[in-house]
Amino acid sequence: MKRFDSMNVVPLIDVMLVLLAIVLLTASFIVHDKLDIQLPKTEHTSAYNPDNDEKLNISIDQYGQFYWDGIEINAEEFDKQLSQLEASTHIQLRVDQLVEFHHFVRLMDIIKRQQHDNLTILTERK
Repeated sequence: MKRFDSMNVVPLIDVMLVLLAIVLLTASFIVHDKLDIQLPKTEHTSAYNPDNDEKLNISIDQYGQFYWDGIEINAEEFDKQLSQLEASTHIQLRVDQLVEFHHFVRLMDIIKRQQHDNLTILTERK
């Protein structure tokens, strides 16, 4: 009988690399929800299946702070950056359910002033 002096670690390394790849892939989906935004609940909403097209994610937290793709931004800077985008750019809007209405109206006013009509307002189904 052959004596067992060492262990072959190559299969273990392969398994660990696959697990690392899975963790890195799922981590990119978790980053999207780093803002603590509770979407309003609705009963009559349609399912949203985003395309792979480029889109702009705009969020408003419960304190009325704007976020441009997860980065905090003030209203004046938001207006300036939005004016540099094409009007056909798809905008996904996530607004916390506790935000005061005037923050939402101010955001919509900026978006409409720049003539952006390709807009999706995200909600959660009850």
